Amino acid sequence: MQDKYQPTAVETAAQQHWDTTSAFRVTEDAGKPKYYCLSMFPYPSGKLHMGHVRNYTIGDVLARYHRMKGCNVLQPMGWDAFGMPAENAAIQNNVPPAKWTYANIDYMKGQLKRLGFAIDWSRELATCAPEYYRWEQWLFTRLFEKGLIYKRLGTVNWDPVDETVLANEQVIDGRGWRSGALVEKREIPMYYMKITAYADELLAALDDLPGWPEQVKLMQKNWIGRSEGVEVHFPYDLSTVGRSGVLKVFTTRADTLMGATYVAVAAEHPLATQAAAGNAALAAFVDECKHGGVAEADLATMEKKGMPTGLRVVHPLTGEYLDVWVANYVLMGYGEGAVMAVPAHDERDFAFATRYSLPIRMVVRSTRDAYEDTVAPWIDAYAEHGRLVNSGRYDGLHFQDAVDAIAADLEAKGLGAKRVQYRLRDWGISRQRYWGCPIPMIHCADCGDVPVPDEQLPVVLPENVEITGRGSPLARMPGFYECDCPRCGKPARRETDTIDTFVESSWYFLRYACADSDTAMVDARVGYWAPVDQYIGGIEHAILHLLYSRFFTRAMRDCGLVDVSEPFTNLLTQGMVVAETYYREGEGGKKQWINPADVGIERDERGRIVAARLTSDGQPVVIGGTEKMSKSKNNGVDPQSLVDQYGADTARLFIIFAAPPDQQLEWSDSGVEGASRFLRRVWNYGHTFVTETRPALPATRRLAAGGIPAALADVRREIHTHLKQASYDFGKHQFNTVVSAAMKVLNALEKAHKELAAAEPAAHAEVAEEGFSILLRLLSPITPHICHALWIDCGFGTDILAARWPEPLEAALKQDEIELVVQVNGKLRGSINVAADASRGQIEALALASEAAQKFMEGKPPRKVVVVPGRLVNIVV
Repeated sequence: MQDKYQPTAVETAAQQHWDTTSAFRVTEDAGKPKYYCLSMFPYPSGKLHMGHVRNYTIGDVLARYHRMKGCNVLQPMGWDAFGMPAENAAIQNNVPPAKWTYANIDYMKGQLKRLGFAIDWSRELATCAPEYYRWEQWLFTRLFEKGLIYKRLGTVNWDPVDETVLANEQVIDGRGWRSGALVEKREIPMYYMKITAYADELLAALDDLPGWPEQVKLMQKNWIGRSEGVEVHFPYDLSTVGRSGVLKVFTTRADTLMGATYVAVAAEHPLATQAAAGNAALAAFVDECKHGGVAEADLATMEKKGMPTGLRVVHPLTGEYLDVWVANYVLMGYGEGAVMAVPAHDERDFAFATRYSLPIRMVVRSTRDAYEDTVAPWIDAYAEHGRLVNSGRYDGLHFQDAVDAIAADLEAKGLGAKRVQYRLRDWGISRQRYWGCPIPMIHCADCGDVPVPDEQLPVVLPENVEITGRGSPLARMPGFYECDCPRCGKPARRETDTIDTFVESSWYFLRYACADSDTAMVDARVGYWAPVDQYIGGIEHAILHLLYSRFFTRAMRDCGLVDVSEPFTNLLTQGMVVAETYYREGEGGKKQWINPADVGIERDERGRIVAARLTSDGQPVVIGGTEKMSKSKNNGVDPQSLVDQYGADTARLFIIFAAPPDQQLEWSDSGVEGASRFLRRVWNYGHTFVTETRPALPATRRLAAGGIPAALADVRREIHTHLKQASYDFGKHQFNTVVSAAMKVLNALEKAHKELAAAEPAAHAEVAEEGFSILLRLLSPITPHICHALWIDCGFGTDILAARWPEPLEAALKQDEIELVVQVNGKLRGSINVAADASRGQIEALALASEAAQKFMEGKPPRKVVVVPGRLVNIVV
C-alpha cells in the first residue's frame, strides 16, 4: 500500500477494474428489486460544466447506495444530440454538425468516465443516430394514424433573412437573434401533437406523484391551466360584417358580461383580415402586429395598442352593438383569437380602454366595498369577485350564482354554454431546421399527406451538408425530398421539416431499457425497468420536458408499447452551482467579466469578501456578487482542471458536502481544499490501519460477545450512532450530513488510535476494523475510487461493490449508563450518570442527592422534579 494518497493512480486503477469486470453492466433479474436511477442526459456541447458534474454525481451516489442495499441498479447515459447549437457551431467553425456533435460526445464521455460514474455504457444512445430516431419516426406514423398527430396552419415567429422559424426566446426586441431582421408572425403548415387530449389525465395524475416536489407539480398544474368558464357567442352585425355568424369568446368571468363594452381580436383573425382589406391604415397596423413574439410572456410587458375595424357584433343578452377592435395583446393561438373586453374589471382591458377613451362600465362591486366607481389609477379591488350591479335582472347576485344564471340564459338563446378550457395548447413539433429528426411524411398531389411506410424507415438525415444559416438545406436538396408516393407511386415530395428536439428527450428513458433492440421501439425489458425510480435534473425542465415525457409515456401506453402511465416515480431537482463574479467596466460601460481564479480577495472577520484585485496587475476589480456559473459571467470552474489537480473523488466529495442536493451550491476553493485534506486523512488512517492496527487483530474476535473495555465500547457506540443517523439521512437525500457523519466517524477512529491503541491493542484493533469498514462503506457511494483501493488494501474484501450498506447494531448502540443534565429552576447546574434502565424514582433520587443540586437548592425542599427521559432532570424549588 502506498503511504501517500495519489488520486490519479488510485482512480485509474479503480476505473480499470470496473471496465475489466463490466462492473456496472446490468441485466434484468426478477429475484432482485430493481432501481432505475437516471439523470437528465446532456447536450453534447463540448465540455462538461459544474452543473453537469453535480447532477451526475447526485445520481451516481443514489445508484451506488441502492446497489449496496441489494437492488438491481440501472444507471444509463446518452446524448440529447440534435438541436440548433450544432448548426451554429457548423456556421462558426465550418464543420458539419454531425462531425462536431460526435467529437463532443467522445470528449464528454471521457470526462464522465474520469469522474467514475457507475454507468452501464452498453446502453449508451445518441438521439442523432438513425438507429434511435428510426423508432421516433415509426411512432410518429402510428400517432398520425391515431389522430394524435395532425397538420394545420400555425402562427410562428418567422425570420425573413434566415428563412427559419424562431423560438420565442430567439426574438429579441422584435428582431431575429442572429440576423437582426424584423421578425414576422407567419402562418405556415405545421404538425402538432395532440397533448390536449390528455390534459385531464395529466392534471389529475399529478396528485398521485408523492415523490415529486410540490413546486414542480404546481408549475405543471398552472401550465395545464384548467379553467371552468363560459363560451359566449357574439352574433355578427349584418350591416357591418355583411354575413351571419358569431364571434366566440371564452371567459372565466361570465359574471362581468353585462360590463362588456367592446371586443378585441387578434391580427390574424378573419374579421381583422376582412376589415383590413379595405383600410390601408388598419392593414398597416395588422402587419405591425404580425412582427414580434408570440409568447404569452411578451403580452404582460408590451405596450397595449389597437385599431377599430369598423365592424360590430351584438351583445348576446342586451342586444347592444359592440365595436370590434384589433389589439396586439390578443393572440390567435389562444382560444378563438378573440376576447370580450370588460375594462372595469380587467386590468389589461382597463389600460386599453383608458388609452383609447372607450366606455368603462362597472358591473361588479367588490365585497370590500372599496370603491364607488372604476376610475384611474387601477386598483386590484376592481378585479375581485363581488355582487353584481348595473346588470339588470342579475343585480345583487354574487359570482357563482351570477355565472350560473348568465350561462343558463345564454344556453337558452343558443348563444353560449358552460365549458372547461385549458391553457395547455397542442404541441407544435415542426421545425424548419436541419439538425433534427426528419418528419416521416410524404406530400402527394393526389393522396395528400402520406406516412412513410415502415420498410422505408428510417428516413435518414444527410450528414455531410453545407450550413449557411438561411433556411433548411434539406429544402435545397432534391436528392432528399424527391420521392414517389407510397400509395399511388406518382412523384411526390418528402417533408423537409424536422421534429422538435423535445420529442427525442420525451422517450429516451424508455429506450434505455432495450437500447440494443433493432426489431422494436421497446421490448419486454421495458416492463421490468419502467418507470424510472429516481429522476434527477434541473428545475428549469420542470414544465416542458417533464410534461412532454408524461404525455409521451401515455401515448406509448395507448399504442400498446408500455404498461405504465407515469415515466418518473420520484423526481429530484438539484440546485444551481453558483460562484462569485468580478468585472471591470470597459468602454461604453460594457462589463468585462473576470474569472474568480484570476482574482485575489480580502475577507472581513465574518468571512465576507470586502475587496478584490486582479492578480496579474494588482488593481481593484468590482465585486459582482454570487451568480450561477456561466460562460457569460466568466465565473465557471473547469471540471477537468479540478479533477486533474485534486482527483475525481475530491470533486465528488465537495459537491456532495457543500449543500443538500436540492439547494443552491456556492463554489468555494477552500471547500475543495478541505475535501482533499479529508480524503488524505482517510488514506493516512488506512495506511496506519494496515501497518499498525491490523497486525494486532486477535485470532478470535470479541466484539460480538461485547467483551471489550468500556472506553472502546464508547467509541464503538459513537460510530454506530453516526451510522444510524447517516442511514436515515441517506434515505432523505441529505447527503451532505452523511459526509458529516463520516467525518465524525473518522474523528472517533483517529482519537481511539491515539488514546487507546497502546493500552488495548487487540480490542482497539477489532473496533478499528469494524469502524473503518463502516466508514469506507459510508463513503463508497460518494468517493468510490479511494474506498475501492482501501477496501482491498485493508483486507476487507476483493471488491467493495460487493459489500452491503452497513446497518447499525442495537448491541453496539446499547448503553449501560447515560449522562443526564441537572437543572435547578431551569438553569444548568451539573450532570449525573445513571443506569440506562434506571426508574424515574431512582433518577429523581440521584439528582436530588447530587452535589450540584444540593448546592443550588440551598436547603429548600423541591416543589417539583421534572424528568425528561434520556436528557435532563429539572428540580423546581
